[in-house]
Amino acid sequence: MGKRHPQTDAIRLQQRTNEKEHSAPLFLTSSFVYDSAEDMAAAFADDSLDVNIYSRFSNPTVDEFIAKVAALEGAADGIATGTGMAAVFSTFMTFLSKGDHILSASAVFGSTHTILTKYLPKWGFESSYFDMNKPETIEALIQPNTKLLYVETPSNPGLDIIDLEYVGAICKKHNILFVVDNCFATPAVQQPIKFGADLVLHSATKFMDGQGRVLGGVVVGRKDLIHDLYLFVRNTGPSLSPFNAWVLSKSLETLFIRMDKHAENALQLAKKLESNSKISWVKYPYLPTHPQHAIAKKQMSNGGAVVTFELKGGIESGRKFLNALQMLSMTNNLGDSRTIASHPASTTHSKLSVAEKKAVGITDGLVRVSVGLEHIDDIIADIEQALEKC
Repeated sequence: MGKRHPQTDAIRLQQRTNEKEHSAPLFLTSSFVYDSAEDMAAAFADDSLDVNIYSRFSNPTVDEFIAKVAALEGAADGIATGTGMAAVFSTFMTFLSKGDHILSASAVFGSTHTILTKYLPKWGFESSYFDMNKPETIEALIQPNTKLLYVETPSNPGLDIIDLEYVGAICKKHNILFVVDNCFATPAVQQPIKFGADLVLHSATKFMDGQGRVLGGVVVGRKDLIHDLYLFVRNTGPSLSPFNAWVLSKSLETLFIRMDKHAENALQLAKKLESNSKISWVKYPYLPTHPQHAIAKKQMSNGGAVVTFELKGGIESGRKFLNALQMLSMTNNLGDSRTIASHPASTTHSKLSVAEKKAVGITDGLVRVSVGLEHIDDIIADIEQALEKC
């Protein structure tokens, strides 16, 4: 057989023990045993040795999950972490030294923003933001000490999209590490390494799980970079639990068909909402009205699962809309089989100043919908009846 399709690897990449089980086993163990004192000594003498020592370092179930994600992203290797934010933080701490500068898109997840602005300065790291909608401004912001450029595309919650190939070329020219958060798209929709990314990371909690059950993070990329990252995770401890890895690995088997259905529902919802009189605008990557629609079509196989829209009535209208929902879930997660609605201005981003909200694309009436797998008619009906009441 020739090279297999990624959909097949998501299903077929798995280990098998001497028990010859068909479904992947779960290795719930904190440590592993040795055949001799010499083997034990060798395991600790060489940290590149392919041997399991302790589940904080490596575990067969976790390794299977990593191997699948690496295959789907077209990466050489990877490392898993306990949460998506652990993946973000570990990446920053591994590749930045005191005095280094990180250049990040301003439209990043709230906790990433907090790490960049509150914690990294305490350890002597500098950071600055660029506007995803003005990629031509990036090069002028690069400093002699810029070591890493960070971006998520589509962004959360504004659904801003940036041309990965364009940014990748800039990073290569200036010898900067290019790191992409691919959580919203997933490798079923977009593979940033194809466009020049050095490292790709995910909150596996979202679409990779797809059912709102477990937490997890993963980073994939070049083998040399992943080895450095592995040593940081091994020594500081934000490891992924084998149970969560087993759940996530099984979930990857359905990732492609789930993302196709999520996107099909999301596009139908976005088109339907465009004509609703209670809404100022609707944003979705595969709508022709999206400012970066052409870029989305170039680097994404579909528009993903998240739709945002602007209610005309501002913050109070947003609260009324959430309270009027009868089926959709009100929760701060996304990437679930169940459709979820959130109103960032009154919840997750309520502590931000007006200027800060504007910088990350959050307006008072912005509603983010993570479109699930229910029948599209039921999703639309619940949103339309809630809009009537707000």
